[in-house]
Amino acid sequence: MISDATQKHGGFKWSTLSSWSDPKRKAATEKKGGHKLKLPKLWGNKAAQVRRNSVSATDGRTEIQNIHEDTEPVAAPAPLAPPVPLTFEEHLSALHLSEAGRLLLAREERLFRGTEAAREGRRQEDVDALAADRRALEEAVLQTLGNSLDEANTDVLTSAVTFMQQEEECDALWEQRGGMSPPWRLRDWRRVHDETLQGLVKVRMDTPATLSTEQSSIQADLQGMGRQLRCDLLLVAKRVKPCYPRHSDICRQYAAWYHQCIGARLRELADFGLDDRDCTFLLRWVNDYYPQLLQEPQLAADIDTRGLQELLPANLLSPLEEQYLICQQRELTTYVGRILDQAREAWTKGEEPPIEDECFVSPMAYDIIQIVNGMVNAAVKVLGDLQKAQNLIHHLHILLQRFQTFQADVIKCNGANSTAFVKANLGCVAQFRDFLTTHSHLFPEDVRENCLSVLANMRQSAHMFLLCPVHKNLKPHYRKLFSREWLKKSTIGRLRSGLEEEMLQLQSLPESAHQELIGRLHQEVSAKYVSRLLRGEIRLKDKQQQQQAAINVDDDARHLHDFFATHGSKEAWLQEALSMMAEVLKLQDLPAIQFQVASLGSAFPDLSEKHVLSLLKMKSNLTKEDKNNVKAVLAEISPDSSQSRPFFSFVVLK
Repeated sequence: MISDATQKHGGFKWSTLSSWSDPKRKAATEKKGGHKLKLPKLWGNKAAQVRRNSVSATDGRTEIQNIHEDTEPVAAPAPLAPPVPLTFEEHLSALHLSEAGRLLLAREERLFRGTEAAREGRRQEDVDALAADRRALEEAVLQTLGNSLDEANTDVLTSAVTFMQQEEECDALWEQRGGMSPPWRLRDWRRVHDETLQGLVKVRMDTPATLSTEQSSIQADLQGMGRQLRCDLLLVAKRVKPCYPRHSDICRQYAAWYHQCIGARLRELADFGLDDRDCTFLLRWVNDYYPQLLQEPQLAADIDTRGLQELLPANLLSPLEEQYLICQQRELTTYVGRILDQAREAWTKGEEPPIEDECFVSPMAYDIIQIVNGMVNAAVKVLGDLQKAQNLIHHLHILLQRFQTFQADVIKCNGANSTAFVKANLGCVAQFRDFLTTHSHLFPEDVRENCLSVLANMRQSAHMFLLCPVHKNLKPHYRKLFSREWLKKSTIGRLRSGLEEEMLQLQSLPESAHQELIGRLHQEVSAKYVSRLLRGEIRLKDKQQQQQAAINVDDDARHLHDFFATHGSKEAWLQEALSMMAEVLKLQDLPAIQFQVASLGSAFPDLSEKHVLSLLKMKSNLTKEDKNNVKAVLAEISPDSSQSRPFFSFVVLK
């Protein structure tokens, strides 16, 4: 007999097998007619006299007459007979699989594990009948498992699961008692259950429903598998899961079986050899669609994807990824080349770039940025990894070098429309740089740095092309900066007038590019100013002249700052550089001069000894030893590289 201690299997409980009725007693009951139910006597011998309601329509109203009953007292009902237990055949016919299984276990107990007298007295026909009934029940259970993903009665599946648990417990009892179970008795129902459902999954995934589309057969197959997978797993989570005990983790098991089946199919496809379009689709399906499907809210709670193996091994996945990247790199090169060719063709024909908001603009940067951004983000989904996707743009700096070559040709030719194209290109350079900065996560660091270097060179050459004519026209004004009249009256006004005229030539630029260009001009004009100041043509003999010179330099710095700030320059630090030099001219105490030079050198690490000596040379009252002592402080200072900007490297001294 099955003890109470063994009535649990992973959280399941059921009654002991000995609690079921003895078939002999059941047969005796049936023979006596116990299965016939007699209706109890509910009323007395005298029939009830009932007068029916009569309805009259007097004055449009309905009168309901009272009902008078003349009855005798009602006798007490006779007790109901207990229900007759169903037979094995009746349970099997009604698909009460666990109940039918319990009856077979009771028969098995009597025939094989009862008393010695009972075992010796068993008839072969009883054993054969038990074996036949068991085969019929096992067939019904297997059929139920095979239909578990169809719209079947969940009570039947629950009963089948309970039956299998009963069988596992009975197997354990056979082993505990050291006996051998009958050879016709199916054992290891857990393995049978898993193999049956795995076969069911394979059949469903081998023949998924496909829609009529223009996709290739491989794409349609993958889409069909995806739809079938989603539909089945949702069905398992909603309808099959409640039929199993909680510890069974049936959703995870189904997910693993589907995962294995899909992985096998994908390996076949990858081995087959795919064209570029199917290769891209397969990778996107594996790395994007499939993970999203398993992470749906209805499934994520029941499926732990961490335990699932990779759908494709590395030896099959790597060639597909390489094929995809080569294809995408080829497309990127083609797109960028086409964009540059269109711009070059327009320039060659003598056309000018389009004008928007009174500025020359070029669509090149926008088009290329959209392509790069779109392709990298798409590659992240296709490859499932940002680092792998970044391999797509390892050669981006080479594509930008083609842009640089185009600009170099425009500058070298210096045609009638060259200035317009260079101005438009400056807008493109600013756009590219902003994109590389704000979307730095898309680029490997070395690629980003190489691209920024190319763009910096392009900006430098464009600035030189646009500003060289400006400096050429300002040359006469530079020469008159520090004339003999300068100490009495600053001559910066003439330079400002010349700059005002030149500003007209620097219009028609996008705002950010115009701001950078004016800032660069501000820096170069300031450097020209300092260069002329340090030429050694001015000698400041005494304290009064030195203080006046300091005032003039300080005023000139302010005038230059105000002028360029009005035109968009943000380089306010240039005024500080000139003002610090003016302070050196003003000071008379040697330690104070040393401290100020140290401050200047700390703020501008590109300040050289030659620059310092040229500045001190203007102060005629300093001895050679004093100048050397001041110069020596440069070797002792620690430049603040975090705040410094190059300036004195642009100050050319003869």
